[in-house]
Formats: sequence, structure tokens, C-alpha cells
Amino acid sequence: QVQLVESGGGSVRAGDSLRLACAASGRWFPWYSVAWFRRAPGKGLEFVAGIKSNTYKTDYAESVKGRSTISRDNDKNTVYLQMNFLKSEDTAVYSCAVNRRGDLTGVPELYEYWGQGTQVTVST
Repeated sequence: QVQLVESGGGSVRAGDSLRLACAASGRWFPWYSVAWFRRAPGKGLEFVAGIKSNTYKTDYAESVKGRSTISRDNDKNTVYLQMNFLKSEDTAVYSCAVNRRGDLTGVPELYEYWGQGTQVTVST
């Protein structure tokens, strides 16, 4: 069982930055890939960014590429998502998820554990 807790969300203005954190339980965390997804009001779940377990390879959605950086600190069992130059369309609930096989994928069904999410609201 893996428990994930997100933090760092909030209400900001367009152009501001936020750093989201995803803290995980369990000693096997360094072997898991982790991704951030988001769900905007009235929309489906969208892959935002992911980081692979061993190679630290990353992947980003086109909508956030160049504005966001995903990173991980395995000593702290935590993955971060730094988001800069936020836009109103970034408003959503952001959730982190774990793939225990260590695969990096944008398919939400392939992630076994999910956090509760943290709200990000960007106003213009």
C-alpha cells in the first residue's frame, strides 16, 4: 500500500509560480514512477508531467512544457512539480499517482495509487 499526500496548491494570479509536492509512504518509492495529473472544472483527467523511477527521465504535456519542472527527492520520498508563468487554464485539482512497475506513461489507468489532490486556482 502506498499513500500519497499532495501539498502546495493555492490561489495565485496569472504569471505567478507554485511548487506542488507529493509525499509518499513506503520504502519502495524510489523504484516507482510518479506522475502529476489534473482535472479542470468540467473536463477530464489530463496528464501533466511524469518522472521515471531509475533513469529520472521526465515527460511533460505540451500545455505545460517549458513552464514546469518535475523532480524527485528519493531520500524524502517526495516528487515536486514546479509550475511557472501560471495561466488561468492551469486551474484544476492536481493529483499525483504512482506506477509501481516504474513505467513512465500518460495513461491514468496504469497508475495504481493516487493522492487526494490539491487545488490550484489561477486568476487573471
